[in-house]
Order: sequence, then structure tokens, then C-alpha cells
Amino acid sequence: MANFFVGCWPVSRTRLAPRQDFRFVAEVKIVIVEDHAMFREVLRKVCARDLRHEIVGEATDGLAAVQLVLRTQPDLVLLDLHLPKLDGFGVVDAVRLAAPEIRVLVLSSHCDDYTVFRAEKARVHGFVDKNTNTVAVLRKAITAVSQGLTYFSEEFLRLKKNRQGDPVSFDKLLTNRERTILALIGEPLQDWEIAKRLELAEPTVAKHRFNILKKLDLNGTLELVRYARDHGFTLSALRQDGGELLP
Repeated sequence: MANFFVGCWPVSRTRLAPRQDFRFVAEVKIVIVEDHAMFREVLRKVCARDLRHEIVGEATDGLAAVQLVLRTQPDLVLLDLHLPKLDGFGVVDAVRLAAPEIRVLVLSSHCDDYTVFRAEKARVHGFVDKNTNTVAVLRKAITAVSQGLTYFSEEFLRLKKNRQGDPVSFDKLLTNRERTILALIGEPLQDWEIAKRLELAEPTVAKHRFNILKKLDLNGTLELVRYARDHGFTLSALRQDGGELLP
């Protein structure tokens, strides 16, 4: 089994209310946000039975999750990213604005370049890949993040390191708007469909498409769609960084 890295830098206590100083609190209040019943049951058992924490609520879609988190004010949110109504990144944004002291551990079945990039930008406190990590890793991640540390899986850290070391990675070459359009091209959508979705003029979208092709040194739409799929852009939900994609 591969080794996993636990972040070793504690969050400054000045940023946490006394209730969030987990080093001195045995029981942590947790909200579970997950739309799959079986995985919710696993999370429930790990949190309540194994770790003896209190589950103060569960939500199965993003909009309900925001309301639940703001109402219950938990210490920790266990958050899936691909949710109905509002994706996990939208949940993070809403929680950050209203209650920035609440900690967020992402549990996702997708660990790709673009998801990792977005998780970094969202400044979540941890990320566990559902496909490659075990329940034992899940316990470690929950414990670490609830104690004010960070926990990111080995695959997450590998993808982050590779992207940061790549001088021609998409985050260095493309603007927020271009990343948004690239995700829609990968669906795939035509320029007129993208223009309608983003309330732009069709020639504007065409210009963005041309610029993306040039910056990524790609030849034509097929290569563009393949790039979007290979790097996880097509797994993106309706919202992206900067809030640019519309329902």
C-alpha cells in the first residue's frame, strides 16, 4: 500500500474560536455532505463509531449542504465535490464567506489535474481520493484535519507537484475565462452553445477558442476536447473557479 502524506503545519490558533481548538477537544462536530447512501453510511460509522465524533447533520445536495452547515456550525465538513444543485466548490465558497473557521475535508472519486487545481484554489484543508484510499486513510485524514492540520493523499500531491513543475501547464497559460470555456468545449459544446451559456457573443467565444488552441499548442477541436478530458475539465460541475459557469 502506498504511503500517504499528512500535512504537518497547524492552523494558527488565532484563526480558530475556542471551540475549534481541536487539540483540546475530544469530540468534533461533523457535517457529512455526500449524495451516495452507501458512502454516507461508511462515513457515519467512521466518524461516530470509530472516532467518537458527533454527526450534527447530513446533506445530499449542495444547496441543502450550505443551509445545514450555516445552521449547525460544525467544526468539520466532509464534502463530496460532485453534488446535485450546487457542486462542492460552490459549497466551499459559501461556507468560506459566512464561516471561514469551519474546516473542510474533500472526499472525491475524481483526482485529476483540474480538480486538484480547483481544490488548491478553494483552500480546502484536505483531500482524499475515494478510488485509491482506504478506510484507514480516511480515519487518518479526519483526525488530522480535525486537529488543525492538513491531509492530502499521495496522488493529490503527485499531481500538484507535476503541474507546478510544468512550465506549460494550463494554470500558467490560460485565464479563468479560458479555463471555463475549455471545460465547455470538452463537454463538448459548440461556440453558439457556449455563448448562450455564458451570455457572450459567439465571435468572442470563437476568439477564446483560437487563443486556447494557440496557447496549448493544439491542432483543432478534437485535440482540444481530448486535452479537456485528459486533464479533468469535463468532470467539472456547473460552477468553476471565479464562478464563471452558469447553471
